[in-house]
Amino acid sequence: MYPSTKGKTKPILMKTPIAALFSILCLTGTSQIFDSLAWADEFNVDGGLDSAKWWHQTILPNNGQSWWNGEIQHYTNRDTNSYCENGYLYLTALKETFTDQSVTKDYTSARLNSKFAFTYGRVEVRAQLPTGAGTWPAIWMLGQNIYEIGAWWDTQGYASQYWPQCGEIDIMEHWGDNQDYVSSAMHTLSSYGGTINVAGRSIPGVSTSFHTYAVEWTPTKMVFSVDSIVHYTYEPTDRTSFTWPFDNPQYLLLNIAIQSNIDANFTSSPMILDYVRVYQSSTLSDEELEYRSITIYPNPAKEAIKVRQPWSKAEIIIYDLKGTALLEHSLKVGDSNIDVSSLPAGSYMCKIVNLETGSFTEEKIIKL
Repeated sequence: MYPSTKGKTKPILMKTPIAALFSILCLTGTSQIFDSLAWADEFNVDGGLDSAKWWHQTILPNNGQSWWNGEIQHYTNRDTNSYCENGYLYLTALKETFTDQSVTKDYTSARLNSKFAFTYGRVEVRAQLPTGAGTWPAIWMLGQNIYEIGAWWDTQGYASQYWPQCGEIDIMEHWGDNQDYVSSAMHTLSSYGGTINVAGRSIPGVSTSFHTYAVEWTPTKMVFSVDSIVHYTYEPTDRTSFTWPFDNPQYLLLNIAIQSNIDANFTSSPMILDYVRVYQSSTLSDEELEYRSITIYPNPAKEAIKVRQPWSKAEIIIYDLKGTALLEHSLKVGDSNIDVSSLPAGSYMCKIVNLETGSFTEEKIIKL
């Protein structure tokens, strides 16, 4: 998004889905497994964003007049542009006259910085993208060490390098005038702006359905995928500061930019996010590996779900997002079918409990 490329007291164990682990081993060709949830936001509390996790970046960087790339919006910290509801984050671009920093613009949106920075791991973001020619949503990363006025890590004293020396990882970009085409890109001193390090693919319905956008970041390469299908790998043979400034922490950004070619009939459109998760490597015990083997599918589901789990005595409890238990069902070893047809459409938390030890794990599901 810099110059364009066009029970017991055992803790709850959030796990990498089996499909994700499979993709790490088979699709990326690496033996490194990112199996430990290091940081996440499930957006389960209605209202404003969790300020312990996110920072609204609003200060105009380009001589105090505009954002880069000819963007024509103001980014705000108002709930009208970013709010959580029913288990989702709505990041919304609006057509409205808005004055801030003594500058008036005709569009508003939001630009979020994570207050979490890390080196190496797997980022997963499940999202439905906005629509409209001139909209430019992005899920991306910048070096924690970037000089950028108003950015969270700059305000905390971490800035030491300018862009693109700090490195940029574009996990997902989508231009509304090329609907349903998503791309990923890398920006370094060796190639930036109109970078040659870019690839993407067409995915029908990115603005009407959810997809999982991901990057695997190892010490030698970046592997980008949508719904576990890889579309781009960045793996420079010669890793120097010019091609690989990626052995240092990066942070996440979420935003919708508005371009000057915005459709005259545009009024508003959101990027809707189900979750943001960052996994890193850990050394797992046999017990923890059991937890990683538990899976719920299909998800989203219409009439029924299947729960695959290893324990001889277990149960599932399904809660709404307010914590009210709605369904309870015993589970057998292997696959158990659970009828969820009585549940209204929405988001729910499933607790799977080992009745012999009292330990448990939880996972969110979507009922269609």
